[in-house]
Amino acid sequence: MSQSLERGLTVLTELAAGPQTLDQLAHRLGVHKSTAMRLLRTLEAGRFVRRADVHHYRLGSALFDLAHRALEDLDVRGVARRHLDALGETTGHTVHLATLDDDQVVYIDKVDSRHPVRMYSRIGRRAPLHCTAVGKALVADWPAQRRRQLAERLGYPPLTARTITSAEAFLAELDRVRALGYAVDRNEHEDFIHCIGAPIRNDRGEVVAAVSLSVPDVLLDFDGLLGFVDELLRTAEAISAEMGWQRTTPDRKEP
Repeated sequence: MSQSLERGLTVLTELAAGPQTLDQLAHRLGVHKSTAMRLLRTLEAGRFVRRADVHHYRLGSALFDLAHRALEDLDVRGVARRHLDALGETTGHTVHLATLDDDQVVYIDKVDSRHPVRMYSRIGRRAPLHCTAVGKALVADWPAQRRRQLAERLGYPPLTARTITSAEAFLAELDRVRALGYAVDRNEHEDFIHCIGAPIRNDRGEVVAAVSLSVPDVLLDFDGLLGFVDELLRTAEAISAEMGWQRTTPDRKEP
């Protein structure tokens, strides 16, 4: 690595911990103050460093712009894949990754169950919001007015005997998801299939995808599936962390 580049990266790393003086940076680099000053001027010209006051330097706006662009370029499917594989390996059950497209869920990745009895699904398949765990997880964090507008424009076809069929029931379910931090589909979308889903967030805390576990109830009952909630939440949080999200909210409440 170029010595100048290495020194520049060292300066940025040091400033990431907080403002530093010229003397402090020169000492950390092991160079004379004049050498450190030339380096700082170069970084300042590129907006990678700025003066905090007469004596101190801190990180500049160019770094924040680069970081924001890097996070925007992250592909949630690429980031999530190894975590989906790990969840599938741990649980043995079907794992889905889904995003929102208009008022529907779209499955964008999948890890198949190891069991011979499994649910039918495919990447690219669409599903309703109101009766899928991923759908509920994708929209539960929306502001109240936006949730209300969504609930009032959805149709509620009764796909099974357990399907939510009204806006008020859907809104109540979203409140439950917000309180718990995860969503459930208890034979609501397909008979004999139940699911749990959790949101995936980007660097701004926005929900950009959801991950779920789906199990035929002949393999595992609903209470047994709930035993995997913590694994599911750890997976969603690990993917979110790679997307740039940092937890600032308290842990989920118990039902």
